[in-house]
Amino acid sequence: MTLSDFSVLSFDCYGTLIDWEAGLTTALKPLVERSGLSLSPDAVLAAFADHESRQQAETPAMPYSALLAVVHARLAASWNVAISEDDNRRFGASVGDWPPFPDTVDALRTLKRRYRLVILSNVDRESFQHSNRRLGDVFDAVYTAQDIGSYKPDARNFTYLRDRLAETGVPVERVLHVAQSLFHDHAPANKAGFASAWIDRRHDRDGWGATAAPPVGVRYDWRFTSLSALVEAVGAA
Repeated sequence: MTLSDFSVLSFDCYGTLIDWEAGLTTALKPLVERSGLSLSPDAVLAAFADHESRQQAETPAMPYSALLAVVHARLAASWNVAISEDDNRRFGASVGDWPPFPDTVDALRTLKRRYRLVILSNVDRESFQHSNRRLGDVFDAVYTAQDIGSYKPDARNFTYLRDRLAETGVPVERVLHVAQSLFHDHAPANKAGFASAWIDRRHDRDGWGATAAPPVGVRYDWRFTSLSALVEAVGAA
């Protein structure tokens, strides 16, 4: 198996293309400051990851912006901070402000010359529209948690991706899933029959940041520390 064997790249967005940890850290800063707690950025992200994964399991049909508002309220309660519904909604609407990684836009333009590009994201359609403009609007298809009714790592999300691409004549063997999160993406993608490339954005840091720890035995077919490194490998292939 080589990178030239694929005709479609399916991407996670937040954490892979969009620097969601930077976006989350900025959006959560007012709440952290009001808490008066001495929390490191990684501690804040770990607390977010815990509440987010629990809420996604509890309310799989809730749009992501609304889910983020609930997570914000849960974090505030856990840190004993009194906040308003406007504070929660503001955090829920922050997705469009989260920045792409520096290598993302150029890498997508280059990969677009060789592959069809597809998004499979734990987000709602409206929130992704804001991010899509930042990413250059290069995607051939966009599948969101709102479309599917569940959040990754639920198996339904990758079944949905596999089935939608099969309807366009693309078998799972021709699709490479590209993602940062071993928990949200690689474990369920491999179970669904997808090959995968890990974009290890946290390669120079300890811990799992804003994602839950991966399950034992999770695997991937390629590992790159940036999206530009994937582009270089595609060029070599």
